[in-house]
Amino acid sequence: MHRGAATNLVSELGNGETIAAISTAVGEGAIAIIRISGDAALEIADRIFRGKSRPADFQSHTQHLGQIIFDGTPIDQAMLAVHRAPSSYTGEDLVEISCHGGMLASARVLEACLQAGARSARPGEFTERAYFNRKIDLTQAEAVIDVIRAQTDLALRSATEQLSGRLGDQFRNLREQLIEILAHVEAAIDFPEEGISPDSIEVVRGRLVSAVARIQDLLATAETGRILREGLRVVIFGPTNAGKSSLLNRLLGFDRAIVSETHGTTRDTIEEPIHLRGIALRLLDTAGLRSPESRIEEEGIARTQRTLATADLRVRVLDGSVARPSDFATGADELLILNKSDLPEHEDWKSTPAIRISCKTGAGLDKFESEIFQRIGGEKLNAEHPLAINARHCVHLQRAAAACDQALRAIDEQATTEMFAADLREALQMFDELLGGGDEDAVRDAIFSQFCIGK
Repeated sequence: MHRGAATNLVSELGNGETIAAISTAVGEGAIAIIRISGDAALEIADRIFRGKSRPADFQSHTQHLGQIIFDGTPIDQAMLAVHRAPSSYTGEDLVEISCHGGMLASARVLEACLQAGARSARPGEFTERAYFNRKIDLTQAEAVIDVIRAQTDLALRSATEQLSGRLGDQFRNLREQLIEILAHVEAAIDFPEEGISPDSIEVVRGRLVSAVARIQDLLATAETGRILREGLRVVIFGPTNAGKSSLLNRLLGFDRAIVSETHGTTRDTIEEPIHLRGIALRLLDTAGLRSPESRIEEEGIARTQRTLATADLRVRVLDGSVARPSDFATGADELLILNKSDLPEHEDWKSTPAIRISCKTGAGLDKFESEIFQRIGGEKLNAEHPLAINARHCVHLQRAAAACDQALRAIDEQATTEMFAADLREALQMFDELLGGGDEDAVRDAIFSQFCIGK
């Protein structure tokens, strides 16, 4: 399914229906917004709105005060805004009703819209219609989700950059570059008597090498994208009663985990989000490592081992006031913390490189946070350009790069022009799918299903 067919897709997918939904969060608030989009949006607004004039007569991008009527009775005073096609979020006639934010009031306004002929919108259907009406590409639709889910200023900045179309523009530029190369090659296929001169082959090779380099530059942002969207998993582990749960509570600023002198208090893995200098982290407190004394504790320790395998950073917490364990060893990928610095340090630890903290007094926590920030490359993340690809982009770019590499091998091995062109077409297909012009309906459905109703 190609973007050229997008004009008829909304009618095909939604049977030309006009949709409505509450676009603001459920609950009490100052204002609730109900959206109506589709060919009959203004007609439905005429049926439920009473003001100085009819919504069908309103100019685009204006709003008007009036009352919402349901079953012949006024149910709320509201502002009604009209955005006429194609200059609206969805590309269709779009009406937005701003009523009072009570749960009952907004529900009644929506009910009035549905009774007047609208259908309840599916999750993400407004943005889906914007996509099919060419208001946005698939990367921008994904960016809407990222804006909503952003946990830090850096993540929000990255999502906003993508929403502006900058990432899609980079994909389109690469696609155009490959099209130019393919056109040059296919001319040789259509006119075999002319062929491709050695000089032209070198030009084609140079352009293709340049395209691969640009693809690799984009792929290099994948890890940054994962960190911005998901946060880094920081796993706190170590023996029982070393202060792991106390450290979690200190970092969070409230008592999330139970702290006790009894060994083995923590059984389940506890996960909580924090922001460290603009970077989202997921802190995981785990069951203490020792010889288990019960089946429950044994399962808790097994969960600790599984959690450690998924960590971006492992923080080992030990008690610096007691002797060093005989089997002590720390890996290069671990951050060693000696807790209880408010007590005299045991001589076993005197020459051990570690960050010394006291969860009781808070001493050393600033240094600990600075070390985490350095370990995760926080300075680099904050300094980098915020545009970063996601997992779907990564898969398609890797396939595009592989197809381009295969095309370069075809040049080196003096393969047929047809084989070279086939590799380029495969790379182009990847960029079509990145922008939403391929045939991957399931992918599009998965993206839009992540939206809330009303978006």
